[in-house]
Amino acid sequence: MSLTNDTLFNGRLVCQQHRNGYRFSLDAVLLAHFCQPASGARILDLGTGCGVIGLVLCYRYPDIQVTGLELQPALAELAQGNIRANSLEDRFSVEQGDFRKIKQKRQVQAESYDLVLSNPPYHKVGCGRISREDECALARHELTADPDAVMAAAAFAVKNRGTVTCIYPAERLATVTAVMMNKRLILKRIQPVYSSPQDHQARLVMLEAIKNGGEGLCLLPPLYIYQYPDGPYSEEVAAMYAG
Repeated sequence: MSLTNDTLFNGRLVCQQHRNGYRFSLDAVLLAHFCQPASGARILDLGTGCGVIGLVLCYRYPDIQVTGLELQPALAELAQGNIRANSLEDRFSVEQGDFRKIKQKRQVQAESYDLVLSNPPYHKVGCGRISREDECALARHELTADPDAVMAAAAFAVKNRGTVTCIYPAERLATVTAVMMNKRLILKRIQPVYSSPQDHQARLVMLEAIKNGGEGLCLLPPLYIYQYPDGPYSEEVAAMYAG
């Protein structure tokens, strides 16, 4: 499968992607900047794809350790190549495997990570024909990673009082928050994401929860992707790409 050579932060971070397969979107960049890992944090990325979130976090926080867990062998191999291309082998590793079976994986011990994050596939199955062998379908649709599976894996891997972050369509907020509460992941921060200030409905929500956390929820101001409906990027989003 042919590759493209893409960059972030004005070329300071390189990220190869499959030209005709799954390619990361703005969601991944947003979530990487929403996370607030503590110094020296151990981080687990569920469904790491090409590794872009881990790459961004390693770039922004030079003393963290990231593990990526990826179901698809081709994407796991691609992420490993991106780690080598950015000389991050000592801080970022990738395991190929299914996080629905995380309790059976010796690489992931219970309550061993300070932060668990996921930019999961969130399109419901049932709208059109989907191939279970297709890289894009697996990465974008809930064929192997519905909210319950994502949060069960996160709750298993994160330490007590550790942090879980994720991004979902705003219309899935009620479902996702109910699942998180069921797993004892208590919401602490919510940030709605709008296309532009002219948009009347949030498109995405970014969520941060604490395992066995107490009361106290912060609803953050809206994040706008574009200055106007037809662009350009808002100053905040442009800054995320500039580094």
